[in-house]
Amino acid sequence: MGFLSPPATVDKREYWGFSFYDWANSGYVTTTGTVLFAPYLTSVAEKAACGYVGTTDNPCHTNLSVLGLGISPGSLAFYVVTVATLVSALFLPVVGAIADRMANKKLLMCGFAWAGAVAASCMVFVGGGRWVLGALLLFIGNLCLGSSLVVYDSILIDIAPPDDRDTVSSRAWALGYAGGFLLLLVNLAVVTAHNALGMSQGTAVRLSLLSAGVWWGLFTILPFVRLQNRPPRNVEQVRGGNLIRQSFGQLAGTLRHMRAYKMTMLFLIAYLFFNDGIQTVISVSSTYGEKQLGFETQVLIATILLVQLIAFFGALVFGRVAARYGAHRTISGGLVVWVLIVVAGLLLPAHQILPFLTMGVAIGIVLGGTQALSRSAFSQLIPKGREAEYFSLYQAGERGTSWLGTLLFGLVHQLTGSYRPAIVALGIFFVIGLALLSRVDMRRGIDEAGNTQPAVV
Repeated sequence: MGFLSPPATVDKREYWGFSFYDWANSGYVTTTGTVLFAPYLTSVAEKAACGYVGTTDNPCHTNLSVLGLGISPGSLAFYVVTVATLVSALFLPVVGAIADRMANKKLLMCGFAWAGAVAASCMVFVGGGRWVLGALLLFIGNLCLGSSLVVYDSILIDIAPPDDRDTVSSRAWALGYAGGFLLLLVNLAVVTAHNALGMSQGTAVRLSLLSAGVWWGLFTILPFVRLQNRPPRNVEQVRGGNLIRQSFGQLAGTLRHMRAYKMTMLFLIAYLFFNDGIQTVISVSSTYGEKQLGFETQVLIATILLVQLIAFFGALVFGRVAARYGAHRTISGGLVVWVLIVVAGLLLPAHQILPFLTMGVAIGIVLGGTQALSRSAFSQLIPKGREAEYFSLYQAGERGTSWLGTLLFGLVHQLTGSYRPAIVALGIFFVIGLALLSRVDMRRGIDEAGNTQPAVV
């Protein structure tokens, strides 16, 4: 495990506490958010709308009625993620502002994590025609995940100096992929052997969803025990007044004065675009594989396992590349690969596993690295004392909370009846993100924020 060891300048106890929250939440992100829940909720919604589960040969085209609107069952999960993220746009910045004013950050982070874990565990009860319950639990789980990650990402600044943030972020992300891989491997065995275990495939899927919630909740105990609390970095922010009222005021002030940090704002906008693309590809991949390409659940889980395994090493490799060439250049190279991936997704033939696995390998190589380095690069651009609040804006485009991408994907599918044009439409997010990122001057942004310049950016 030497390749996951902390840098000499980082406290070992806190490093492992920080890293194991990636391990904890990746069980939910991978098993529930990436692989099982979207296609499972789609099947539940299709059965409620059409009386049967749609297939590639006999799709369900009857809409659900939601507040008088006709919603395609195949688009339901993506619309739920969209709504959750729109709510997050209002809620998460307030969470971040509160975190910047609290000495007990880890309690706030873990509280949201445990609430999300409860919602994730309750997904075991989604069956029959209970698609409304499934949509509600997905909404709560995503909102709690985003809220916990706002605080979690800001803790990176507390535990790692500027020169070590790329390394700490990349290694924590790699450990997260290892955790997601391990739990998903167990769930693959359960879903694959459901007949031998004396249960239906639906029951096996629901038990796997339960395991993801329990995993998230139990392993969150480690960061709660190992991380230290610190006083707010900007003492002036915590003097006088009600905490909630102060937090709304701080948020308004940040939005009003963000134009003073032009490179920070430009990086954030670029990130919101390209990460929307990344998160949408992740969240729709299992639905695309099952509903468009005709693969069974076992094939999808095995493919995601491969992605997780490759992503573990990909995150470590990206960290090493960034140490030599800088995070900015390394992220840009990764985005070029993402553009090629979505174009290739349009051309994937149905029922042929080798091309699907090849695309999975390509995704794994760039997945963890681009996300981990984006987190550490953004941390260099945040003005002191506003870490959690800025990361709350960053989390609006973080994993599982994309809204432009899922909205576009859902709309294109609803208009065309096919997931192929929907997947290739996501390429626009990577192109726009890459174009904006090319205009970011990292050293200027670090100076504007008043932070210490690392040796390589």
